[in-house]
Order: sequence, then C-alpha cells, then structure tokens
Amino acid sequence: MTPVIRPYRPADRADVYDVCVRTGAAGQDASGVYSTDDLLPDVFAGPYIDLEPESAWVVDDGSRVVGYIVAAADTRAFVGLYRERWLPSFAAKYAAGSAVDEPIIQMGLDPERMLLPELSAYPAHLHIDLLPQAQGHGLGRALIATLRADLHHRGILGLHLMVDPANTSARAFYDRIGFVELPSGALGISTFSVA
Repeated sequence: MTPVIRPYRPADRADVYDVCVRTGAAGQDASGVYSTDDLLPDVFAGPYIDLEPESAWVVDDGSRVVGYIVAAADTRAFVGLYRERWLPSFAAKYAAGSAVDEPIIQMGLDPERMLLPELSAYPAHLHIDLLPQAQGHGLGRALIATLRADLHHRGILGLHLMVDPANTSARAFYDRIGFVELPSGALGISTFSVA
C-alpha cells in the first residue's frame, strides 16, 4: 500500500512513541539509550498528541505508523496546558531518573524553555519524525505542507522548530523546504522558522 497521511488517532500512540525513539538520537535510533524508551516521546510527542491532537498527523503505510508531525498552534498556550495537565504526571514518573536521563528530564520539567522572545513572530512549533524507510519519498515535505495549510486556515502564519545541530540531514531538509535559521542559542539547539 502507498503510505497515506491522515489525522492522528489515539490507537496510533504506541507507533508514534516508537517512531520518536527510533529517530531520537539526532535522527538515529535511541532505543535503550535512556532508562526507559518512553522518556523521549514523553517530552517530544506525548504532550502534543494528548494536549493538541488536532495538530497531529501520521504517515500510515497500511500496517503501522511510520512517521508523524505534531505541533502546538500557539506555543504560549501550549506551555500553559503542558504545565497544568502534562507536567504533574511527567514529574511523578521521572522523579528518580538516571544521570543519562537527566538532561531530557530537565527539558520535560521546563516547558517554558519553549518560550523564546525571538520566536514571538512564529507562534506555532512542530516536531516531525519519519522512520528511515519512509524518508526520501516526499512524506516529510507533505507532512509539513499539511500542517502549514491547517495553521494557515486557522490564521496562524508563523511556524518554528528546533533541531539538534548534529542532525545534519534534517538541517539540510529544512533548508530545502524554505525554513530559515534564526539566531538562537537556546540549549545549543538550532532554531528554524518559516512564515
């Protein structure tokens, strides 16, 4: 079956978590890196599919989800929801993390890290991941086009994302589709935006 992009459904949760982990080390597999494979998705995917599922789409290959895009249409509002509805259970779950887990746990405990003054013109932000077999077929471009069309329909014109500088293939992809790097040293992560 040809992969299709469709809205996220709650039944996709385990696949979204799996994709997040299998692409979580600068685009490479992060399985087994942390004390639990839930850690990365509990920061970078779970809050989005739980708090703003209307801004999530998946790539379905007919047997499973092989990629996704999740977003917050209004980062400031999302941070408030995260703090109120996601953070209490996250903090309880990761109260005793290992030293390896600590940097990611700290990101999960600090949703305000998403609020950077230089991003005020780009209120929406996204996370996108595709398994290797789904890459190179235009699906990432199509996911971003789907999200941008939805945001535009809702009157949201500015969109940003952050990427690990070590993920050079992702950086090249964002350049090709019109994202522009912004000056931001937040957490040593490069920030890209598109209007």
